[in-house]
Amino acid sequence: MIHSMTGYARVEAAFPWGRLSWELRSVNHRYFDVQFKVPEEFRVLEGELRQAAGAKIARGKVECGLRYVREAAVADRIELDRPRLVQLKDALDALAAELGATAVPEPMRVLAYPGVVREEQADFAPLLAEARTLFDAALRDFAAARAREGERLQQFIVERCAAIETLVADVRARHPLVRDQWLARLKARCAELGVEVEPQRLAQELALMAQRLDVEEEMSRLLSHLQEVRTSLARGESVGRRLDFLMQELNREANTLSSKSQDAEMTRCAVEMKVAIEQIREQVQNIE
Repeated sequence: MIHSMTGYARVEAAFPWGRLSWELRSVNHRYFDVQFKVPEEFRVLEGELRQAAGAKIARGKVECGLRYVREAAVADRIELDRPRLVQLKDALDALAAELGATAVPEPMRVLAYPGVVREEQADFAPLLAEARTLFDAALRDFAAARAREGERLQQFIVERCAAIETLVADVRARHPLVRDQWLARLKARCAELGVEVEPQRLAQELALMAQRLDVEEEMSRLLSHLQEVRTSLARGESVGRRLDFLMQELNREANTLSSKSQDAEMTRCAVEMKVAIEQIREQVQNIE
């Protein structure tokens, strides 16, 4: 099963101390490039999470974002550092005695003094563990989404390959008719001019024209490349670059067919082939 390089997943979970949510999204890229946007407290996880992502993703630019919202009851709790407050009071009393000041300190300014208010520090070991577990879940959903998109791309490519094979069959069926029509036109032209052509000479001209118009080699290579596309799709591995190369080869054969064509119907088939190949090529850019 092939995978698309584009994908999206979001998972979240609530805990007594707050809520965690991961969001993963990716776009096309020549190589594997993962970027993390996480709160500073979770930076310690980045190395192992990067390795976990690399084990499941071969190509694509992936953005991994973590959002952490503390529970209000925990986040809003205010605790005074009483030893620090006593030190501050003693310092203010000493200052008042020295200067003879009698003003009462404003409470909000006292609370704003560094160290007076002690924020409760959550035990981050459980948070880190939950963030790691939740990332694994997001990665599984992300891989599943990319696999589903890859399945759709594979079906699209297989259908276009079948369409090209039909066009190859049409060209092969058309080629003898084109040769016979050319011979009929040549005889008609000679009759118009009143020129009698020796059968041997006519056979030579027909052989030369048949050689110039022969596209059997191109058709065989087209079918061979299409079979290789199917084989690559069936491998279930990172095949985007190989498929891109095969599209170049298919397009080269279709262009050769178009340049050799001396018939409107064969030219139409060549154009339809190139359209189908370009449609496949556009989708191949999304394959890992």
